[in-house]
Amino acid sequence: MRLSKLAETLEGEYVGGEAEIAALNVDSRKKVKNALFICVSGENVDSHELVAEAVRGGAVAFVTEKRLQVDLPQIVVKDSRAALGLVASAFYGNPARRLKMIGVTGTNGKTTTAHMLASILRATGKKVGIIGTLGVTYANKRLPANLTTPDPIELNEALADMLIHGVEYVVMEVSAHALYYKKIEGVTFVACIFTNLTQDHLDFFASMEEYAKAKQVLFSTKICDLAILNGDDKLGRQIGEAFEKEGGKSFYYGLETPSDCFAVITDESLDGTECMLNINDELCRVSLPLFGIYNVYNALAAASCATLLGVGKGVKKGLFALKSVCGRMERVSSLRGGEIFIDFAHTPDGLEKSLSALKKHCRGRLICVFGCGGNRDADKRPLMGETAAKNTHFSILTSDNPRYEDPLDIITEIEKGYRRFSTRYVIVPDRRKAIAYALETLQKEDVLLIAGKGGEEYQEVMGIKYPFNDYTVVEELLTNGKSAW
Repeated sequence: MRLSKLAETLEGEYVGGEAEIAALNVDSRKKVKNALFICVSGENVDSHELVAEAVRGGAVAFVTEKRLQVDLPQIVVKDSRAALGLVASAFYGNPARRLKMIGVTGTNGKTTTAHMLASILRATGKKVGIIGTLGVTYANKRLPANLTTPDPIELNEALADMLIHGVEYVVMEVSAHALYYKKIEGVTFVACIFTNLTQDHLDFFASMEEYAKAKQVLFSTKICDLAILNGDDKLGRQIGEAFEKEGGKSFYYGLETPSDCFAVITDESLDGTECMLNINDELCRVSLPLFGIYNVYNALAAASCATLLGVGKGVKKGLFALKSVCGRMERVSSLRGGEIFIDFAHTPDGLEKSLSALKKHCRGRLICVFGCGGNRDADKRPLMGETAAKNTHFSILTSDNPRYEDPLDIITEIEKGYRRFSTRYVIVPDRRKAIAYALETLQKEDVLLIAGKGGEEYQEVMGIKYPFNDYTVVEELLTNGKSAW
């Protein structure tokens, strides 16, 4: 593609001559022939300072926020992060414009809501792509995810390939970080869903207010046509009011406040939830193979969105078809009459909801194995401890992804909150051994929750991602018995 053609998508100063662009690049360490290199300022590295390395790697032109001392064409812009999204979209033929894009944002519930909605769409015969924490999936392809929302180049490359494979709808999780870094610039949505806002990512955002502002960016009439919002969440109502002032249409779902879409739960067990959905006065009885009130919220969000987009006929079949979502409250096995669950819950609110849902159906002891990630929001660690202490009979405090912190330091902070309410816990820093300890103590009618990592395939320690998966560990321990413990 000609550089001049890409330049048409940007407001900036075009310096120098023409160039034929064969690829886009943002990493000066990569060798990419005939690339347009987009210079961005990161937390630790400013690639404006790495121009020579980029040229050696194959760059033939630049998008930059300042004039570079190099004899190659440049497009000088005010914001290279925003420019990256626009250039990536244009380079791949603006694929989002030819797809029905649906965005899902919120602290918890994004992944399950996205998969519920995708299942509903498939039930009506639609070809669907999913982008999120569990990776990029479409047309029997599955690409692993490094981030909840991919960087613009990878995102638009995937969207372009989805078009080739006949995908019609794309359900995409949109993280607060992605919105802050303008990763979705150039992408518009037919609808966007907001699930909830609870404490998370305060290692990055200065306050909950700043975190909330990042989420709100998605709900602009310039970006999305329709807002589906959790009416029981304060921010959901605020987003709706602001969106409507812009001339947008907001629809609310909820269980506690008057909403356009709500549900009446008629039966609930560890095997699932029976409920009647009321979506704009249209009734739909559904059997949800997932349990917990939070999954009713997720189902309402997905069902509301599908109905408003004209594909509501697939709600009943689609929700029933989704038996589980990887790492989201999955019932993985049983031992000596006790049940074993794995869940991604890694925030105080997420853990509380998961434990509360299990507690309702636990006739024995509720046991939890959990930790907290290193180099992340440290303020939530004692809150996680408090949550577990209040809602379990016994807990095993262990390591999550310690990253560059000492696991025992992280556990000590969790312990401070835990000890305020209970002393029924042990510390086992090695996560495999912690899971083994929990299995060894499991008795008839007990319920064990292994929380925090869900379907993750690694454990990050000192910058290295070692292979580790809670499912695999449970399977190995159960298969090999005490000899593995």
